Amino acid sequence: MGKIKDKLIDWKNRLKDRHMLSIIVVLFSIIVILGIYTYKKQTEYRQASENAYNMAFYEVVDYVQNVEVYLAKSLISSSPESGAESLANVWREANLAQAYLSQLPISSHELENTAKFLNQVSDYSYSLYTKNLKDTELTDEDMKNLKELHQYSVELENTLNQLSADINDGRISWGELTDEGTVAFAQQVSNISQDSFDNLEQTFHEYSGLIYDGAFSEHITKAEKVGLTGENIDEETAKNKAKELFDQNNIKEITSYGKSEGDINSYNFGITFNDDTVATVSVSEKGGHIIYMDKNRNVAAEVISQEEADQKAKEYLEKNGFSNMKETYYLKQSGIVTINYAYEQDDVIMYPDLIKVKVALDNGEILGIETTGYLNSHTTRKLEEPKVTVEEAKESLNDDLSIESEALAIIPTEWKTEVLCWEFEGNIDGLDFIVYVNAETGKEEDILIITNTPNGTLTH
Repeated sequence: MGKIKDKLIDWKNRLKDRHMLSIIVVLFSIIVILGIYTYKKQTEYRQASENAYNMAFYEVVDYVQNVEVYLAKSLISSSPESGAESLANVWREANLAQAYLSQLPISSHELENTAKFLNQVSDYSYSLYTKNLKDTELTDEDMKNLKELHQYSVELENTLNQLSADINDGRISWGELTDEGTVAFAQQVSNISQDSFDNLEQTFHEYSGLIYDGAFSEHITKAEKVGLTGENIDEETAKNKAKELFDQNNIKEITSYGKSEGDINSYNFGITFNDDTVATVSVSEKGGHIIYMDKNRNVAAEVISQEEADQKAKEYLEKNGFSNMKETYYLKQSGIVTINYAYEQDDVIMYPDLIKVKVALDNGEILGIETTGYLNSHTTRKLEEPKVTVEEAKESLNDDLSIESEALAIIPTEWKTEVLCWEFEGNIDGLDFIVYVNAETGKEEDILIITNTPNGTLTH
Protein backbone atom coordinates (compact mmCIF):
# COMPACT_ATOMS: atom_id res chain seq x y z
CA MET A 1 0.00 0.00 0.00
CA GLY A 2 2.91 2.28 0.80
CA LYS A 3 4.54 1.58 -2.58
CA ILE A 4 1.38 2.59 -4.45
CA LYS A 5 1.18 5.78 -2.43
CA ASP A 6 4.81 6.57 -3.21
CA LYS A 7 4.21 6.07 -6.96
CA LEU A 8 1.21 8.41 -6.90
CA ILE A 9 3.23 11.06 -5.14
CA ASP A 10 6.04 10.60 -7.68
CA TRP A 11 3.59 10.91 -10.63
CA LYS A 12 2.11 14.06 -9.04
CA ASN A 13 5.56 15.59 -8.74
CA ARG A 14 6.31 14.81 -12.39
CA LEU A 15 3.13 16.51 -13.51
CA LYS A 16 4.42 19.66 -11.85
CA ASP A 17 7.18 19.60 -14.41
CA ARG A 18 5.98 21.99 -17.13
CA HIS A 19 7.68 20.00 -19.91
CA MET A 20 5.88 16.81 -18.95
CA LEU A 21 2.56 18.62 -18.66
CA SER A 22 3.00 20.18 -22.10
CA ILE A 23 3.61 16.77 -23.69
CA ILE A 24 0.45 15.36 -22.12
CA VAL A 25 -1.61 18.36 -23.29
CA VAL A 26 -0.28 18.02 -26.85
CA LEU A 27 -0.97 14.27 -26.95
CA PHE A 28 -4.48 14.77 -25.63
CA SER A 29 -5.11 17.52 -28.19
CA ILE A 30 -3.92 15.28 -31.05
CA ILE A 31 -6.22 12.48 -29.93
CA VAL A 32 -9.19 14.87 -29.77
CA ILE A 33 -8.42 16.37 -33.21
CA LEU A 34 -8.01 12.91 -34.81
CA GLY A 35 -11.29 11.81 -33.26
CA ILE A 36 -13.12 14.87 -34.57
CA TYR A 37 -11.54 14.47 -38.04
CA THR A 38 -12.45 10.76 -38.25
CA TYR A 39 -16.00 11.44 -37.12
CA LYS A 40 -16.34 14.27 -39.64
CA LYS A 41 -15.07 12.09 -42.51
CA GLN A 42 -17.40 9.24 -41.57
CA THR A 43 -20.31 11.69 -41.43
CA GLU A 44 -19.38 13.14 -44.82
CA TYR A 45 -19.13 9.66 -46.35
CA ARG A 46 -22.50 8.60 -44.96
CA GLN A 47 -24.04 11.84 -46.19
CA ALA A 48 -22.55 11.36 -49.67
CA SER A 49 -23.94 7.82 -49.85
CA GLU A 50 -27.36 9.01 -48.68
CA ASN A 51 -27.31 11.79 -51.28
CA ALA A 52 -26.37 9.33 -54.06
CA TYR A 53 -29.15 6.91 -53.11
CA ASN A 54 -31.67 9.74 -52.74
CA MET A 55 -30.73 11.09 -56.15
CA ALA A 56 -31.14 7.67 -57.77
CA PHE A 57 -34.44 7.04 -55.99
CA TYR A 58 -35.97 10.39 -56.96
CA GLU A 59 -34.90 9.78 -60.56
CA VAL A 60 -36.78 6.44 -60.42
CA VAL A 61 -39.86 8.24 -59.06
CA ASP A 62 -39.74 10.89 -61.81
CA TYR A 63 -39.27 8.40 -64.64
CA VAL A 64 -42.03 6.09 -63.37
CA GLN A 65 -44.37 9.08 -63.17
CA ASN A 66 -43.49 9.86 -66.79
CA VAL A 67 -44.15 6.24 -67.78
CA GLU A 68 -47.64 6.45 -66.26
CA VAL A 69 -48.39 9.76 -68.02
CA TYR A 70 -47.22 8.58 -71.44
CA LEU A 71 -49.08 5.27 -71.10
CA ALA A 72 -52.24 7.24 -70.35
CA LYS A 73 -51.64 9.40 -73.43
CA SER A 74 -51.13 6.30 -75.59
CA LEU A 75 -54.58 5.05 -74.52
CA ILE A 76 -56.29 8.17 -75.78
CA SER A 77 -54.17 8.96 -78.85
CA SER A 78 -56.36 9.56 -81.90
CA SER A 79 -53.70 8.98 -84.56
CA PRO A 80 -50.80 6.56 -85.13
CA GLU A 81 -48.39 9.52 -85.25
CA SER A 82 -49.26 10.79 -81.75
CA GLY A 83 -49.49 7.23 -80.45
CA ALA A 84 -45.98 6.49 -81.75
CA GLU A 85 -44.59 9.54 -79.97
CA SER A 86 -46.19 8.54 -76.64
CA LEU A 87 -44.99 4.94 -76.91
CA ALA A 88 -41.45 6.03 -77.81
CA ASN A 89 -41.47 8.17 -74.66
CA VAL A 90 -42.69 5.20 -72.59
CA TRP A 91 -39.80 3.12 -73.96
CA ARG A 92 -37.24 5.80 -73.07
CA GLU A 93 -38.57 6.62 -69.58
CA ALA A 94 -38.92 2.95 -68.57
CA ASN A 95 -35.31 2.28 -69.63
CA LEU A 96 -34.09 5.21 -67.54
CA ALA A 97 -36.15 4.06 -64.53
CA GLN A 98 -34.45 0.64 -64.76
CA ALA A 99 -30.99 2.23 -64.89
CA TYR A 100 -31.54 4.26 -61.71
CA LEU A 101 -33.33 1.39 -59.95
CA SER A 102 -30.15 -0.68 -60.32
CA GLN A 103 -28.20 1.94 -58.32
CA LEU A 104 -30.24 1.46 -55.14
CA PRO A 105 -28.77 -0.69 -52.33
CA ILE A 106 -31.16 -3.57 -52.97
CA SER A 107 -30.28 -7.16 -53.79
CA SER A 108 -31.61 -8.22 -57.18
CA HIS A 109 -34.09 -10.87 -55.99
CA GLU A 110 -35.93 -8.36 -53.81
CA LEU A 111 -36.94 -6.16 -56.74
CA GLU A 112 -36.66 -8.65 -59.58
CA ASN A 113 -40.35 -8.43 -60.49
CA THR A 114 -40.31 -4.63 -60.48
CA ALA A 115 -37.28 -4.53 -62.78
CA LYS A 116 -38.89 -7.14 -65.03
CA PHE A 117 -42.09 -5.10 -65.19
CA LEU A 118 -40.19 -1.97 -66.24
CA ASN A 119 -38.29 -3.99 -68.84
CA GLN A 120 -41.47 -5.37 -70.33
CA VAL A 121 -43.16 -1.96 -70.32
CA SER A 122 -40.15 -0.75 -72.29
CA ASP A 123 -40.08 -3.65 -74.76
CA TYR A 124 -43.82 -3.84 -75.35
CA SER A 125 -44.19 -0.11 -75.95
CA TYR A 126 -41.23 -0.41 -78.33
CA SER A 127 -43.05 -3.07 -80.37
CA LEU A 128 -46.30 -1.07 -80.52
CA TYR A 129 -44.32 2.02 -81.47
CA THR A 130 -43.20 0.22 -84.65
CA LYS A 131 -46.82 -0.61 -85.47
CA ASN A 132 -47.79 3.03 -85.26
CA LEU A 133 -44.81 4.04 -87.37
CA LYS A 134 -46.19 1.81 -90.14
CA ASP A 135 -49.61 3.48 -89.81
CA THR A 136 -51.05 0.25 -88.39
CA GLU A 137 -53.82 0.64 -85.83
CA LEU A 138 -53.43 -1.08 -82.48
CA THR A 139 -55.61 -4.15 -81.93
CA ASP A 140 -58.07 -4.65 -79.09
CA GLU A 141 -55.50 -6.99 -77.50
CA ASP A 142 -52.84 -4.28 -77.76
CA MET A 143 -55.14 -1.78 -76.03
CA LYS A 144 -56.03 -4.31 -73.34
CA ASN A 145 -52.33 -4.87 -72.63
CA LEU A 146 -51.67 -1.13 -72.51
CA LYS A 147 -54.52 -0.65 -70.04
CA GLU A 148 -53.09 -3.42 -67.85
CA LEU A 149 -49.63 -1.86 -67.99
CA HIS A 150 -51.09 1.54 -67.14
CA GLN A 151 -52.92 0.08 -64.13
CA TYR A 152 -49.73 -1.42 -62.76
CA SER A 153 -47.77 1.75 -63.47
CA VAL A 154 -50.30 3.72 -61.39
CA GLU A 155 -49.86 1.28 -58.50
CA LEU A 156 -46.09 1.48 -58.84
CA GLU A 157 -46.25 5.29 -58.87
CA ASN A 158 -48.44 5.36 -55.73
CA THR A 159 -46.08 3.04 -53.88
CA LEU A 160 -43.03 5.08 -54.85
CA ASN A 161 -44.77 8.29 -53.74
CA GLN A 162 -45.39 6.69 -50.35
CA LEU A 163 -41.74 5.68 -50.16
CA SER A 164 -40.74 9.22 -51.07
CA ALA A 165 -42.79 10.54 -48.14
CA ASP A 166 -41.14 7.97 -45.84
CA ILE A 167 -37.68 9.11 -46.92
CA ASN A 168 -38.50 12.80 -46.58
CA ASP A 169 -39.91 12.21 -43.08
CA GLY A 170 -36.81 10.27 -42.03
CA ARG A 171 -38.56 6.91 -41.59
CA ILE A 172 -36.20 5.28 -44.11
CA SER A 173 -32.42 5.59 -44.05
CA TRP A 174 -30.46 4.15 -46.94
CA GLY A 175 -27.37 3.99 -44.75
CA GLU A 176 -29.07 1.66 -42.28
CA LEU A 177 -30.14 -0.64 -45.09
CA THR A 178 -26.57 -1.05 -46.35
CA ASP A 179 -25.09 -1.81 -42.91
CA GLU A 180 -23.88 -5.37 -42.53
CA GLY A 181 -26.25 -7.49 -40.49
CA THR A 182 -29.43 -5.56 -41.27
CA VAL A 183 -32.49 -7.43 -42.43
CA ALA A 184 -33.48 -7.76 -46.07
CA PHE A 185 -34.57 -4.54 -47.76
CA ALA A 186 -38.18 -5.50 -48.37
CA GLN A 187 -38.62 -6.65 -44.76
CA GLN A 188 -36.89 -3.55 -43.39
CA VAL A 189 -39.08 -1.22 -45.39
CA SER A 190 -42.17 -3.19 -44.48
CA ASN A 191 -41.36 -2.61 -40.80
CA ILE A 192 -41.01 1.11 -41.44
CA SER A 193 -43.83 1.68 -43.89
CA GLN A 194 -46.55 -0.92 -44.52
CA ASP A 195 -47.37 0.53 -47.94
CA SER A 196 -43.85 0.62 -49.33
CA PHE A 197 -41.71 -1.83 -51.30
CA ASP A 198 -43.21 -4.82 -49.52
CA ASN A 199 -46.60 -3.88 -50.96
CA LEU A 200 -44.98 -3.15 -54.33
CA GLU A 201 -43.51 -6.64 -54.52
CA GLN A 202 -46.84 -8.26 -53.63
CA THR A 203 -48.43 -6.26 -56.45
CA PHE A 204 -45.94 -7.41 -59.05
CA HIS A 205 -45.97 -11.03 -57.93
CA GLU A 206 -49.51 -10.95 -59.31
CA TYR A 207 -48.31 -9.48 -62.58
CA SER A 208 -47.98 -12.30 -65.11
CA GLY A 209 -46.06 -10.28 -67.69
CA LEU A 210 -46.50 -9.95 -71.42
CA ILE A 211 -45.36 -12.44 -74.03
CA TYR A 212 -43.13 -9.90 -75.76
CA ASP A 213 -39.50 -10.10 -74.58
CA GLY A 214 -37.62 -8.19 -77.28
CA ALA A 215 -34.42 -9.31 -78.95
CA PHE A 216 -32.62 -10.63 -75.85
CA SER A 217 -32.76 -7.11 -74.41
CA GLU A 218 -33.63 -8.30 -70.91
CA HIS A 219 -30.14 -8.68 -69.49
CA ILE A 220 -29.42 -11.79 -67.50
CA THR A 221 -28.63 -10.84 -63.92
CA LYS A 222 -26.26 -13.37 -62.44
CA ALA A 223 -25.02 -13.88 -58.90
CA GLU A 224 -21.52 -14.21 -60.36
CA LYS A 225 -20.71 -11.31 -62.66
CA VAL A 226 -18.31 -13.13 -64.96
CA GLY A 227 -17.56 -9.99 -66.96
CA LEU A 228 -16.74 -8.01 -63.83
CA THR A 229 -13.00 -8.72 -63.61
CA GLY A 230 -10.13 -7.12 -61.70
CA GLU A 231 -9.39 -5.87 -58.20
CA ASN A 232 -11.46 -3.37 -56.21
CA ILE A 233 -10.59 0.27 -56.81
CA ASP A 234 -11.02 3.39 -54.70
CA GLU A 235 -13.11 6.45 -55.53
CA GLU A 236 -10.21 8.52 -56.86
CA THR A 237 -9.27 5.80 -59.35
CA ALA A 238 -12.91 5.53 -60.39
CA LYS A 239 -13.05 9.31 -60.91
CA ASN A 240 -10.06 9.11 -63.25
CA LYS A 241 -11.77 6.29 -65.16
CA ALA A 242 -14.85 8.48 -65.57
CA LYS A 243 -12.78 11.44 -66.81
CA GLU A 244 -11.04 9.25 -69.41
CA LEU A 245 -14.35 8.92 -71.28
CA PHE A 246 -14.19 12.57 -72.33
CA ASP A 247 -11.88 15.24 -73.66
CA GLN A 248 -10.08 16.41 -70.51
CA ASN A 249 -9.89 20.00 -71.79
CA ASN A 250 -13.69 20.14 -72.05
CA ILE A 251 -14.36 19.19 -68.41
CA LYS A 252 -15.25 22.10 -66.16
CA GLU A 253 -16.09 20.21 -62.96
CA ILE A 254 -16.58 16.67 -61.70
CA THR A 255 -18.74 15.94 -58.65
CA SER A 256 -18.77 12.70 -56.70
CA TYR A 257 -22.17 11.28 -55.75
CA GLY A 258 -20.61 8.61 -53.56
CA LYS A 259 -20.69 4.83 -53.71
CA SER A 260 -23.81 2.82 -54.53
CA GLU A 261 -24.18 -0.73 -53.28
CA GLY A 262 -26.62 -2.48 -55.58
CA ASP A 263 -26.55 -5.28 -58.11
CA ILE A 264 -23.08 -4.01 -59.08
CA ASN A 265 -21.34 -1.81 -56.51
CA SER A 266 -20.35 1.44 -58.16
CA TYR A 267 -18.96 4.94 -57.78
CA ASN A 268 -21.16 7.64 -59.34
CA PHE A 269 -20.15 11.01 -60.72
CA GLY A 270 -21.66 14.09 -62.33
CA ILE A 271 -19.51 15.84 -64.93
CA THR A 272 -20.13 19.42 -66.05
CA PHE A 273 -18.56 20.54 -69.33
CA ASN A 274 -17.44 23.96 -70.54
CA ASP A 275 -20.72 24.45 -72.42
CA ASP A 276 -22.62 23.64 -69.17
CA THR A 277 -23.97 20.34 -70.49
CA VAL A 278 -23.89 17.55 -67.90
CA ALA A 279 -23.15 13.82 -67.96
CA THR A 280 -23.61 11.14 -65.31
CA VAL A 281 -21.15 8.25 -65.09
CA SER A 282 -21.17 5.04 -63.06
CA VAL A 283 -17.94 3.06 -62.57
CA SER A 284 -17.84 -0.40 -60.96
CA GLU A 285 -15.94 -0.76 -57.70
CA LYS A 286 -14.60 -4.13 -58.88
CA GLY A 287 -12.28 -3.65 -61.80
CA GLY A 288 -13.21 -0.04 -62.59
CA HIS A 289 -15.49 -0.92 -65.51
CA ILE A 290 -17.84 1.67 -67.03
CA ILE A 291 -21.40 0.59 -66.16
CA TYR A 292 -23.12 3.49 -67.85
CA MET A 293 -22.60 7.03 -69.09
CA ASP A 294 -25.39 9.37 -70.14
CA LYS A 295 -24.97 12.88 -71.49
CA ASN A 296 -28.02 15.00 -72.25
CA ARG A 297 -28.00 17.64 -74.94
CA ASN A 298 -30.25 18.67 -77.80
CA VAL A 299 -29.40 17.37 -81.28
CA ALA A 300 -30.71 19.88 -83.79
CA ALA A 301 -30.09 18.04 -87.06
CA GLU A 302 -29.12 14.65 -88.47
CA VAL A 303 -25.89 15.16 -90.41
CA ILE A 304 -24.03 11.85 -90.27
CA SER A 305 -25.33 8.53 -91.60
CA GLN A 306 -26.23 5.38 -89.68
CA GLU A 307 -23.05 3.73 -91.01
CA GLU A 308 -20.90 6.62 -89.78
CA ALA A 309 -22.59 6.51 -86.36
CA ASP A 310 -21.93 2.77 -86.17
CA GLN A 311 -18.26 3.32 -86.99
CA LYS A 312 -17.97 6.04 -84.31
CA ALA A 313 -19.56 3.72 -81.73
CA LYS A 314 -17.23 0.83 -82.62
CA GLU A 315 -14.17 3.06 -82.33
CA TYR A 316 -15.43 4.24 -78.93
CA LEU A 317 -16.00 0.67 -77.75
CA GLU A 318 -12.54 -0.41 -78.93
CA LYS A 319 -10.89 2.57 -77.22
CA ASN A 320 -12.60 1.68 -73.93
CA GLY A 321 -11.65 -2.00 -73.95
CA PHE A 322 -14.66 -3.59 -75.67
CA SER A 323 -13.33 -5.49 -78.67
CA ASN A 324 -15.02 -7.73 -81.25
CA MET A 325 -18.45 -6.12 -80.86
CA LYS A 326 -21.00 -6.63 -83.66
CA GLU A 327 -23.97 -4.31 -84.23
CA THR A 328 -27.38 -5.99 -84.01
CA TYR A 329 -30.37 -3.62 -83.66
CA TYR A 330 -30.82 0.13 -83.46
CA LEU A 331 -33.37 2.87 -82.88
CA LYS A 332 -33.24 6.52 -83.95
CA GLN A 333 -35.06 9.16 -81.94
CA SER A 334 -34.69 12.95 -81.67
CA GLY A 335 -31.43 12.98 -83.64
CA ILE A 336 -29.85 10.24 -81.52
CA VAL A 337 -29.33 6.61 -82.54
CA THR A 338 -29.10 3.88 -79.88
CA ILE A 339 -27.23 0.84 -81.20
CA ASN A 340 -27.13 -2.61 -79.59
CA TYR A 341 -23.82 -4.49 -79.85
CA ALA A 342 -23.14 -8.15 -79.05
CA TYR A 343 -19.74 -9.76 -78.51
CA GLU A 344 -18.49 -11.99 -81.31
CA GLN A 345 -16.15 -14.95 -80.66
CA ASP A 346 -14.88 -17.15 -83.50
CA ASP A 347 -17.70 -15.88 -85.75
CA VAL A 348 -20.31 -16.84 -83.12
CA ILE A 349 -22.48 -13.97 -81.83
CA MET A 350 -22.85 -13.89 -78.02
CA TYR A 351 -26.21 -12.18 -77.50
CA PRO A 352 -25.99 -12.21 -73.66
CA ASP A 353 -22.91 -9.94 -73.88
CA LEU A 354 -24.86 -6.83 -74.87
CA ILE A 355 -23.74 -3.19 -74.85
CA LYS A 356 -25.89 -0.19 -75.84
CA VAL A 357 -24.29 2.94 -77.29
CA LYS A 358 -26.00 6.32 -77.97
CA VAL A 359 -24.58 8.41 -80.81
CA ALA A 360 -25.51 12.00 -81.73
CA LEU A 361 -26.29 12.22 -85.43
CA ASP A 362 -25.20 15.86 -85.76
CA ASN A 363 -21.50 15.30 -85.06
CA GLY A 364 -21.03 11.65 -84.02
CA GLU A 365 -20.49 12.42 -80.33
CA ILE A 366 -21.02 9.44 -78.03
CA LEU A 367 -23.80 10.48 -75.64
CA GLY A 368 -24.25 7.25 -73.72
CA ILE A 369 -23.15 3.70 -73.06
CA GLU A 370 -24.70 0.92 -70.94
CA THR A 371 -22.78 -2.31 -70.29
CA THR A 372 -24.87 -4.23 -67.74
CA GLY A 373 -25.43 -7.30 -69.93
CA TYR A 374 -21.76 -7.45 -70.90
CA LEU A 375 -20.54 -7.17 -67.29
CA ASN A 376 -22.97 -9.88 -66.16
CA SER A 377 -22.19 -12.38 -68.90
CA HIS A 378 -18.98 -11.70 -70.80
CA THR A 379 -16.36 -14.42 -70.77
CA THR A 380 -14.45 -16.47 -73.32
CA ARG A 381 -16.67 -19.49 -73.97
CA LYS A 382 -15.50 -23.00 -74.71
CA LEU A 383 -17.39 -23.57 -77.94
CA GLU A 384 -18.27 -27.17 -78.75
CA GLU A 385 -18.81 -28.46 -82.26
CA PRO A 386 -22.55 -28.41 -83.06
CA LYS A 387 -24.13 -31.87 -82.82
CA VAL A 388 -26.73 -30.72 -85.34
CA THR A 389 -25.35 -29.58 -88.70
CA VAL A 390 -26.70 -26.49 -90.42
CA GLU A 391 -28.38 -28.67 -93.03
CA GLU A 392 -30.07 -30.81 -90.37
CA ALA A 393 -31.25 -27.66 -88.62
CA LYS A 394 -32.72 -26.35 -91.87
CA GLU A 395 -34.79 -29.51 -92.25
CA SER A 396 -36.75 -28.57 -89.13
CA LEU A 397 -37.84 -25.25 -90.68
CA ASN A 398 -41.02 -24.51 -92.60
CA ASP A 399 -40.52 -25.35 -96.29
CA ASP A 400 -42.03 -22.00 -97.30
CA LEU A 401 -39.30 -20.01 -95.53
CA SER A 402 -36.77 -18.27 -97.75
CA ILE A 403 -33.42 -18.38 -95.88
CA GLU A 404 -31.10 -15.45 -96.60
CA SER A 405 -28.32 -16.03 -94.04
CA GLU A 406 -27.21 -18.55 -91.45
CA ALA A 407 -24.77 -18.38 -88.54
CA LEU A 408 -24.05 -19.74 -85.09
CA ALA A 409 -25.12 -17.71 -82.05
CA ILE A 410 -25.39 -18.13 -78.31
CA ILE A 411 -28.68 -16.82 -76.90
CA PRO A 412 -29.91 -16.44 -73.30
CA THR A 413 -32.85 -18.45 -72.00
CA GLU A 414 -35.52 -17.58 -69.47
CA TRP A 415 -33.83 -20.00 -67.04
CA LYS A 416 -30.72 -17.78 -66.99
CA THR A 417 -28.68 -20.21 -69.03
CA GLU A 418 -27.17 -20.00 -72.50
CA VAL A 419 -27.70 -22.20 -75.53
CA LEU A 420 -25.79 -22.54 -78.81
CA CYS A 421 -28.13 -22.17 -81.80
CA TRP A 422 -28.19 -21.95 -85.53
CA GLU A 423 -29.50 -18.48 -86.40
CA PHE A 424 -31.46 -18.30 -89.67
CA GLU A 425 -32.54 -14.95 -91.14
CA GLY A 426 -35.05 -14.96 -93.94
CA ASN A 427 -38.38 -13.94 -95.38
CA ILE A 428 -41.85 -15.36 -95.88
CA ASP A 429 -44.65 -13.52 -97.68
CA GLY A 430 -42.85 -10.21 -97.20
CA LEU A 431 -42.30 -10.81 -93.47
CA ASP A 432 -38.69 -10.76 -92.24
CA PHE A 433 -37.79 -13.13 -89.40
CA ILE A 434 -35.04 -14.85 -87.40
CA VAL A 435 -35.39 -18.46 -86.27
CA TYR A 436 -33.10 -20.01 -83.64
CA VAL A 437 -32.62 -23.79 -83.72
CA ASN A 438 -30.77 -25.52 -80.87
CA ALA A 439 -27.44 -26.75 -82.29
CA GLU A 440 -27.39 -29.69 -79.87
CA THR A 441 -30.96 -30.97 -79.98
CA GLY A 442 -32.35 -29.57 -83.24
CA LYS A 443 -35.27 -28.07 -81.30
CA GLU A 444 -36.66 -24.66 -82.28
CA GLU A 445 -35.67 -22.30 -79.47
CA ASP A 446 -37.06 -18.93 -80.55
CA ILE A 447 -38.57 -16.95 -83.42
CA LEU A 448 -38.19 -13.20 -83.82
CA ILE A 449 -40.06 -11.03 -86.32
CA ILE A 450 -37.95 -8.21 -87.76
CA THR A 451 -39.47 -4.80 -88.42
CA ASN A 452 -37.38 -2.46 -90.53
CA THR A 453 -38.50 1.15 -90.15
CA PRO A 454 -36.97 4.51 -91.10
CA ASN A 455 -36.00 4.89 -87.44
CA GLY A 456 -34.52 1.48 -86.75
CA THR A 457 -34.42 -2.27 -86.94
CA LEU A 458 -36.68 -3.79 -84.30
CA THR A 459 -37.60 -7.33 -83.28
CA HIS A 460 -40.61 -8.81 -81.55
